Amino acid sequence: MLSHLLHLHGIDSVVIEKRSRDYVEKRVRAGVLEQGTVDLLCESGVGDRLRAEGLVHHGIELLFDGRAHRIPMSDLAGGRAITIYGQQKVVHDLTEARLAAGGRLYLEAGEVAANGLDSGAPRIRFTHQEQQTELTCDFIAGCDGFHGVCRDAIPSGVRTVFEREYPFAWLGILAEVPPSTEELIYAHHDRGFALHSLRSPEISRLYLQVDPDDDIVNWPDERIWAELHTRLARRDGWSLKEGPIIEKGISPMRSFVCEPMQFGRMFLAGDAAHIVPPTGAKGLNLAMHDVRVLADALAEWYRSGSETLLTGYSATCLRRVWRVQQFSWWMTSMLHRFPASGAFDERLQRSQLEYVCSSTAAATTLAENYVGLTRA
Repeated sequence: MLSHLLHLHGIDSVVIEKRSRDYVEKRVRAGVLEQGTVDLLCESGVGDRLRAEGLVHHGIELLFDGRAHRIPMSDLAGGRAITIYGQQKVVHDLTEARLAAGGRLYLEAGEVAANGLDSGAPRIRFTHQEQQTELTCDFIAGCDGFHGVCRDAIPSGVRTVFEREYPFAWLGILAEVPPSTEELIYAHHDRGFALHSLRSPEISRLYLQVDPDDDIVNWPDERIWAELHTRLARRDGWSLKEGPIIEKGISPMRSFVCEPMQFGRMFLAGDAAHIVPPTGAKGLNLAMHDVRVLADALAEWYRSGSETLLTGYSATCLRRVWRVQQFSWWMTSMLHRFPASGAFDERLQRSQLEYVCSSTAAATTLAENYVGLTRA
């Protein structure tokens, strides 16, 4: 996305990717796009397929005590909505756009290292097709994920890490069955959290809260469906549809922030700088906000030589990062069952759920954050 935005500003860039194109375009990850993310993709000219295939949702449901309560997000958030459109489709659309514009993509690159970050000419070294390559750059954007090399290239005395591990994980499945719901269902249950989402009119995406040390081999398909039926059960006659499970896995949950998000002429974006629990559907959207800010800052530098926006990049992004961290933590804390919680904590969760579902002010707070704040 950053490379595409820079191209629109007339700025040349190179993308270095560890995986193959086939891998990144088939890896199913996030799928809930905020209004701002949708607007960015469409305004930058890569939204045609998104407009045709994206599923626009104007509300979500909170389910507890067997009763579903709809949060009318668009009504509460000035018409803003979310769109279901898989991350792998976003990657495909952007890759096509970069290749069509003659963009340089080094796929299946290895042994990546960043050097000279605090100089006027930082360098990236990597291997590609068994050849060693070094690029001298004006700037480096570390969009290389949580396990990438760029964050660790910031001296340890400069960066500070804030993190929290959650005492549960998500077991996620993709099922070849039409979704049983028109809008996402977030379920609070005595046995743990569950989520019914979707990826297309033919593919359902569902999640269960499980122990972080659990093994997927302990979860045959029959057990998964039985647990989903239990946690998503409701009193209004709604029923969950089953189908072949085509993918399943267990993912830990954490909150993570690295400050600052820049050092010298290197700037971190996305998971390289921050991780949020998936409950609020924010990871991809937060990364998109980062690169929008960075693209504008770089464009200003190339246009006028001003470093004002570049100098303020980290502070600008971190304001939204911490707002999103708080919202994701709040959603997670309200909906999940914590192993050490007792009757008092459970009553607090129930009270919070009832308040959100009965107070316009509380529901508006959820809706505004979920569809994506215009400012943070």
